[in-house]
Amino acid sequence: MANTIRASVIQSCTARFNLSETLDKFEKLTKLAKERDGSQLVVFPEGFIGGYPKWSTFSCFVGERISEGRDEFVRYYNAAVEIPSPATDRIAEVSKATGVFVVMGVIERDVGTLYCTAIFVDPVEGLVAKHRKLLPTACERFIWGQGDGSTLPVVAKKFQSSVEPTRTVETKISATICWENFMPLLRTYYYSLGTQIYCVPTVDSRETWESSMRHIAFEGRCFVLSACQFATEKDYPPDHPVADTSHRNPDNVMINGGSLIVSPLGKVLAGPTRKPEDILTADLDLDDVVRGKFDLDTVGHYSRPDVFQLKANISP
Repeated sequence: MANTIRASVIQSCTARFNLSETLDKFEKLTKLAKERDGSQLVVFPEGFIGGYPKWSTFSCFVGERISEGRDEFVRYYNAAVEIPSPATDRIAEVSKATGVFVVMGVIERDVGTLYCTAIFVDPVEGLVAKHRKLLPTACERFIWGQGDGSTLPVVAKKFQSSVEPTRTVETKISATICWENFMPLLRTYYYSLGTQIYCVPTVDSRETWESSMRHIAFEGRCFVLSACQFATEKDYPPDHPVADTSHRNPDNVMINGGSLIVSPLGKVLAGPTRKPEDILTADLDLDDVVRGKFDLDTVGHYSRPDVFQLKANISP
């Protein structure tokens, strides 16, 4: 157990596409995870900064766009952040003050294009890496660009053991966003780089999501930390699209959470939770990764490179 760190997933949501309020919420929740639970690593949901525009269509039609959709995109564009920026500087300041490593989903603005991105923020080094979602899902492609192979990091991070403070725990951390987790070759690529803490910022709140997370943890012999938003209508601007505009209700659920933490043998260590705002925390014994690989290493002794090979283009 000496090779152990303590990690949390944060279930919360963007504050009405308001950057300042959302950063305040981030700071509050990170401090709580540290002070109450002793967390050393926290994972926030997909699009926590910038927002996930559930039910929005941006007035897109095959072969046609109209002005209302362009205006909606302006508001969403203005809620996004550049990387780096004062917003990511604020995240780094909180990370440094608390000593907590942060993995967070943000909507990134790069000139005229938005990306669904996960950032990695180290309490000592600050912003150390980012991952852009390779393939936005369905109508997300109206508003987000595609990432490429240049932002597929597995970040090496040394932590102080949460059990034996004189010991250093070496980890490898990755992030895979929402339905990217259904891309087998992407998962295999991260496995090949030795990911041990497989972070999943998401907004998929279906009950079937738990099965996927348990499968990935078991397959990759890694800890899976899945952080999902929980949002209601009141967490969006008053005129934001909803499922039924004739029955608007501030308490109607838009995104239903389901965050959880899973061990390398597929055991649920915490969650899933359906609370509007919650912090799930678990001790991650990194030796469990090795225990799992005893009988299953899908990129090692349980692979057939003479039959199957993975080729990755990691250039921009």
